Amino acid sequence: MINIQSLLSEAKKELINSSVISAEIDSEILLSNVLKVKRDKLIINSQKTVNVKNIKKFNSFIERRKKKEPIAYILNKKDFWKSTFFVDKNVLIPRPDTEILIEQVLKKYQKNKKISILDVGTGSGCIIISILKERENFMGCAIDISKKALNIAKYNAKIHHLENRIKFHKSSVDKFFKGKYDLIISNPPYIKKFELKYLENDIIGFEPNLALEGGNDGFLVTKQVIKGSSRLLKKGGSLIMEIGFDQKMRIKKILEKENFFVNKIIKDYGENHRCVICTKF
Repeated sequence: MINIQSLLSEAKKELINSSVISAEIDSEILLSNVLKVKRDKLIINSQKTVNVKNIKKFNSFIERRKKKEPIAYILNKKDFWKSTFFVDKNVLIPRPDTEILIEQVLKKYQKNKKISILDVGTGSGCIIISILKERENFMGCAIDISKKALNIAKYNAKIHHLENRIKFHKSSVDKFFKGKYDLIISNPPYIKKFELKYLENDIIGFEPNLALEGGNDGFLVTKQVIKGSSRLLKKGGSLIMEIGFDQKMRIKKILEKENFFVNKIIKDYGENHRCVICTKF
């Protein structure tokens, strides 16, 4: 029988040989999930033997990670804000920087406020679900052009007991005409087409192109979201949207052209401009 220490040591070597930078932590995360224990328990119980079934499962995970498949897809889960969400290759993996959108919504709307919110390009549903879990009086609607992504968002809404507070529709924002909203949130694809090839293998090799590429200039979908939001928002309603780090100046011009007042642009944890908050006038 093989013990935990030996398994981790061998897995780490294999991942390093496959140029996986985070080899040690990745090995520990994958094994702790196979054994259903916390990572610190692996160190405490390093001499404990592992049964054949779990060794096989762990090795299969390591093989997938060697090919640069993201851990979130291997384990079909990702922590975001205060919850864990189901994810697979049909949806973008939630990122910490996107939590800034949640922070800004919660700052803007108090707990007793009753508003209707639309999530454009919902993906896994992590943004709207996180907000609705914090604000019991919000009612949500979420759209996406991917049927597979919508099914995942619906599943996440169900496991977080929010299926009765979010309506889902398969639609792009320019073809969506249901209702008027107090708030629209969106994390649209904003990476320029020619820049995709420079992304890490973990991203470009596995995450959906649909959720990454923003056309030749990076603004293709963003423009649609802004134009659609101008039509779908109530007067005085807000649009809170994630943007690319280099898009600040052009975003402001597009928003002003579509009758939005830019309230503020927030930086992410890496000091890049990441979130725009604006009001329809």
